[in-house]
Amino acid sequence: MPGRIKTGVIGATGMVGQNYIQMLARHPWFEVTYVAASPQSAGKRYADAVAGRWVMDEEIPEAVRDLTVGDASDIATARARCDLVFSAVEMDKQAVRNLEEQYAASGLAVVSNNSAHRWTEDVPMVIPEVNPHHLDVIPLQRKRRGWQKGLIVVKPNCSLQSYLPPIYALIRAGYAVESLIVTTMQAVSGAGYPGPASIDMIDNLIPFIPGEEEKSEQEPRKILGTVRDGKIILNDSLQISAHCNRVPTINGHLACVSLKFGGRKPPLDEIIRIWQEFRAEPQELGLPSAPQPMLIYRDEANRPQPRRDRDAGRGMAITIGRLRPCPVLDIRFVALSHNTVRGAAGGAILIAELLQAKGYLG
Repeated sequence: MPGRIKTGVIGATGMVGQNYIQMLARHPWFEVTYVAASPQSAGKRYADAVAGRWVMDEEIPEAVRDLTVGDASDIATARARCDLVFSAVEMDKQAVRNLEEQYAASGLAVVSNNSAHRWTEDVPMVIPEVNPHHLDVIPLQRKRRGWQKGLIVVKPNCSLQSYLPPIYALIRAGYAVESLIVTTMQAVSGAGYPGPASIDMIDNLIPFIPGEEEKSEQEPRKILGTVRDGKIILNDSLQISAHCNRVPTINGHLACVSLKFGGRKPPLDEIIRIWQEFRAEPQELGLPSAPQPMLIYRDEANRPQPRRDRDAGRGMAITIGRLRPCPVLDIRFVALSHNTVRGAAGGAILIAELLQAKGYLG
């Protein structure tokens, strides 16, 4: 299709990279023209590089099968073949940080799944329906670093995608949220391919995921922060206590949340109304990947469930249920998101769509 933005996927042979390839195959704005991975895969046809380890439900898209895999460290070739790159490369954090900065310095827009730049003060960490205004730091990011067209934006950790947007909807409606206790039940795909050993997961649950609780507790401070003088100032008003567990589901992260308000408490029917009516900038702009609606409330006592609800809104919607009073805090509810769609490739693609709509990819 003429007119689409030339797009590269860095780390294209891994599980997240494969998700990008599949989700971008029919995208109306972006065309995959370049794929890159480790030196071991470089020089191969993409179909050969992922032979025996293609894990997507659909076949490899025809437009990508014969692309030659580049070396992720070859910035010049990437710059010659695309204008936007999605970064899903698996490397040491400092190496990822350096590599993404080199891509941006060359003039490429970088949207990253990696955590390397999540705490860089002039790099937005974005959930498009929650903090699209954080993209306002990009002009100063470019000025400070001497970049003409390049930029870096990152996606947050998948563990908080299910519960932070419903909480933000309440905050936007004028209700102060003081604290919450959240227990996440996270699918094995969140650990990447091939994931935990089957002997660890069958008939079992692992009550520890390295780094997840810290990310769940700390990243909302930046996402809910304010932009000032080209920096993102952290928001310390919301206190979070997280328990993160690995459970034997393939896809879908579920969160059980107990929440305390910092002032007036909305009645339960008002909360449901706020969730059902929630619309944000991606929905108003009609972005291709924006779910309509984003927040779905289920009345059934036993929903949401990963197998039944993770694909809502093509995997981009968040399903909420079991809203009820909490005898310790104020309210409690359950929320579910698709971790490899909304929480990974799909969330990053939506960020790129927002960048395009705001003129940053021109």
